[in-house]
Amino acid sequence: MPRVKNGTIHRARRKKVLKQAKGYFGSKHRLYKTAKEQVMHSLSYAYRDRKQKKRDFRKLWITRINAACRLNNISYSKFINGLAKAGVDINRKMLSEIAIADAKYFANLVKVANDGLAGKKPAAVKPVPVKEVTAEKKETVKKETVKAAPAKKETATKKATAPKKETATAKKAAPKKETTAKKTTTAKKTATKKAE
Repeated sequence: MPRVKNGTIHRARRKKVLKQAKGYFGSKHRLYKTAKEQVMHSLSYAYRDRKQKKRDFRKLWITRINAACRLNNISYSKFINGLAKAGVDINRKMLSEIAIADAKYFANLVKVANDGLAGKKPAAVKPVPVKEVTAEKKETVKKETVKAAPAKKETATKKATAPKKETATAKKAAPKKETTAKKTTTAKKTATKKAE
């Protein structure tokens, strides 16, 4: 019975590793040994940083919220505590987005947090009008573009089609008249010659 070698399996394994190492610098994407080391490290970093990413984003949101709170003369910790006491449940991602996009609405949230810290019943916070305004703007823009577009097309088609028809008919008609006129003049000349 012939001896079976494992060449294809080894080659497949190495190709798989080198494929994962595509784009790495120097020998890390060319040589199997260094590529294998780098792929092992890369996979472990990816696993670690999938967890780390969540922490990093939370830090970023807290930093943004804190900056917006300082502009409204309150600390981050008091703001969050006040919102919790007032019964407002908004996550930090949304709070940071509000702080960036709508400073007036964030100021309303600061008032609610201050009321919550003081033990008062919080005043109702008005919903963010930014979304409604943008939706209305989009609708009006769509209507304007729909109305304006056909008018442009009609004028363009009229201009484009009208001269073409005139020039085509003029070219066809003019040569026929000339040829008939030539025929009549030649016929008259021949007739006068015969008469003489």
